[in-house]
Amino acid sequence: MNRMEFLKSLGLKGASLFAVYCAASGLSSCVNESMDPTLPPPTSGGTNPPANTNEIVLDLTSPTYSKLNTVGNYVIVNSIVVARVSTSAFAAVTQVCSHEGKKKVYYRTNEFYCPEHGARFDTAGKGLNSTGSKGLKTYRTQFSGTTLTVFL
Repeated sequence: MNRMEFLKSLGLKGASLFAVYCAASGLSSCVNESMDPTLPPPTSGGTNPPANTNEIVLDLTSPTYSKLNTVGNYVIVNSIVVARVSTSAFAAVTQVCSHEGKKKVYYRTNEFYCPEHGARFDTAGKGLNSTGSKGLKTYRTQFSGTTLTVFL
């Protein structure tokens, strides 16, 4: 049901319907759009076109992703935090913290961290403290040569 249909269902008509609709149009919706699965994922400059829509392909020779050549570094692509956790392993999790749905998660000192309330997560997305107890959505990665694929 859209906003106009909702207002009509309340019995508003004519000028009163128009006035309420215009006033309500200035308000934001209560949907947390960063977590709405029906919306397309946000894009970030420099992403390589994916081979298909279920993956993101990163060329680690590109300056945009070259940070991933060093253990302990990370990049954020399409609201996914991708970190180099060892010489042979990567971890990828959502940037949206499960504590309050804010896009603040980053990688530091062998864990994912949200500075909003101190939520901590291991490289498998498991919560390490009470604010991180819900964990994070994780994504499978595959590394071949200089190409890292993140499967959505």
